[in-house]
Amino acid sequence: MTSVSGEAWFTDPALVSVLALLNDEGGEARVAGGAVRNSLMGLPVADVDIATTLRPEAVVERAKAAGIKAVPTGIAHGTVTLVLEGKPFEVTTLRRDVSTDGRHAEVAFGTDWQADAERRDLTINALYAGKDGTVVDLVNGLPDIESRTVRFIGDASARIAEDHLRILRFFRFFALYGSGRPDAEGLKACARAKETLSKLSAERVWSETKKLLAAPDPGRALLWMRQAGVLTAVLPETEKWGIDAIPGLIEAEKAFGWTPDPLLRLAAIVPPDRERLGLLSERLRLSKAEAAVLDHWASAPQIAPKLAETAFDRLLYRHGPQGLSFRLKLALASARTRGLADPDALAFAGLCQRLLARAGKWQKPAFPLNGADVLAAGVPAGPKVGAVLGRIEEEWVTGNFRDERARLLVRLEEVVKGERPLPNPSPQGGGT
Repeated sequence: MTSVSGEAWFTDPALVSVLALLNDEGGEARVAGGAVRNSLMGLPVADVDIATTLRPEAVVERAKAAGIKAVPTGIAHGTVTLVLEGKPFEVTTLRRDVSTDGRHAEVAFGTDWQADAERRDLTINALYAGKDGTVVDLVNGLPDIESRTVRFIGDASARIAEDHLRILRFFRFFALYGSGRPDAEGLKACARAKETLSKLSAERVWSETKKLLAAPDPGRALLWMRQAGVLTAVLPETEKWGIDAIPGLIEAEKAFGWTPDPLLRLAAIVPPDRERLGLLSERLRLSKAEAAVLDHWASAPQIAPKLAETAFDRLLYRHGPQGLSFRLKLALASARTRGLADPDALAFAGLCQRLLARAGKWQKPAFPLNGADVLAAGVPAGPKVGAVLGRIEEEWVTGNFRDERARLLVRLEEVVKGERPLPNPSPQGGGT
């Protein structure tokens, strides 16, 4: 008999109290889904969700009577969040699907644990633990836990037809929990239904894709997504760019202790084309901050193999550290991959490491002049003020920020009097 009764999370007093409350007076409640799955796989348990035969209003009534805070987070769909000792527990009434259209489901509340289990997506996500910790398996999920097999419950195509997002969830859970090859039937069903992803909201697709990219190692999942045509359906930008950079990036993350960043991983599999990335951001409804990160990366120049630190400082001033750090991390990961056979790549990897450290400490110097100085020097208000200021600033940057305010005011006066011409803007790239 499989049990989680000895696990620390299961003996938490707050959870024990909530389960006792919901299992009293004819009610039945079990821990459901991810907490049971992770516990059996020896992985950390974060959120604890509970399934119950009680209807939502009965859950609220019991909680209030016991002095437990009840928040109707999704009461129309049967979910109430109980908060005890500062810990939230999502409590959802058992359900069965009345109708589905691939995006939304109309559900009916019930008391049938088998029906509730069978409406879920994957066998490893449909396990329950009763109030004594005994694991209840109604969909043959325990063998899949043992073999780390990610498998749809019942007919894979039917599960996907109920909710097309399950295509991406299949690959995300494979990245997180799968071993070996993906389940063959699930893979075929995802390949057949890949075009249905276009029917989903962009927000749902990006949210699930971002979670997949945030997995400790999404490499194998991305490979099978490409084989099934799913990756092209979601990210057509990857079609001719490929995902070969991912293994090296994962290794670099481990070697240097980088926090996995789904946007950096996305950058590794799409071309640094500002226009295409702008369209990608619009299509998937990325946040403004996320779209800006990709734009900064695409706008930043590639790192020259023998770039001097002073030249890098100029690049940091012109482009900012974010996009350049993405460039450096991807270049470093690539150089490490080539390093065993290419001594020059090892040297470049060392340069990238040093420049990354420099970017992490960099603070943008303040340009000593402003528009008021240009006006005071006799330049009439208008576009010429910005032009004069911008050209002098560019000269200051090219000189590695050495000139102080007094020297720049002299330079400004010379420019206004026509004694010295304005320089042409220097190139935005590296140099030494």
